Amino acid sequence: MPERPTARSSSPSSPDPSSPSAAGPFPPESRAAVVTALRTAGCVFAEDEAELILAAARTPGELTALVDRRASGLPLEHVLGWAGFRGLRVLVEPGVFVPRRRTEFLVEQAVAQAPDARVVVDLCCGSGAVGAALAAALGPAELHAADIAPAAVRCARRNIGPLGGRVHLGDLFEALPAGLRGRVDILAANVPYVPTAEVGLLPSEARDHEPTVALDGGADGLDVLRRVTAGAPAWLAPGGCLLVETSERQTPAAVEAFTRAGLTPRLAVSAQLYANVVIGTKP
Repeated sequence: MPERPTARSSSPSSPDPSSPSAAGPFPPESRAAVVTALRTAGCVFAEDEAELILAAARTPGELTALVDRRASGLPLEHVLGWAGFRGLRVLVEPGVFVPRRRTEFLVEQAVAQAPDARVVVDLCCGSGAVGAALAAALGPAELHAADIAPAAVRCARRNIGPLGGRVHLGDLFEALPAGLRGRVDILAANVPYVPTAEVGLLPSEARDHEPTVALDGGADGLDVLRRVTAGAPAWLAPGGCLLVETSERQTPAAVEAFTRAGLTPRLAVSAQLYANVVIGTKP
């Protein structure tokens, strides 16, 4: 089965259920009605989602609209307009890949690998969640992000722009300023890695509401990973690192791709988050 998207049936949505919520103008029976509507629609975490939706709605009419959108299958993050990611509220727009909790492990590994990084690139950035989280963890750094999808770039600019980062539109390294070549300390690339034949097996929230370009990684799911790995050494500073998330079954081929590119690879695994990150260091 595909491993990139997080199915809501197996783990919580990315907004943090512990986020402060407010009852707002709604009586207790409104909460019960929202929970019932969400549970009927198949939302496994109906109680948690109800709290977030009630906190977001300002009027009864708005509450009804939000519940209807969620019940129709729209991802909770698109309903709310944000996703929780490593303690941040990352703005997420319709048609943009929703950051997964497991990808927080990639950020954790990047910070541990290069805590003094001064030039950071978030490739295949989507909403810019990884770049924003790295900026929050590392402090002052030159931050760049890039994506091939215009909607993702618009969204990432809302998240990364206020942090002083720059977001570029284009295909992988072609989007980056030439002046970054040989200077990047952290190159984080949350590439698509679902095999083409398995995209149709994804949860409907991903399959129907997120761009295929952010999910489909080619025949074996590693097409984009191989392109990123092959091009990374030219952009990394000496000692710089490339970090890519992948699935457990793909890790041997991913490690091989890193080795062929001349990077020194290691694999980091989080059993709790079902996360696999390949880290390659430039000698």
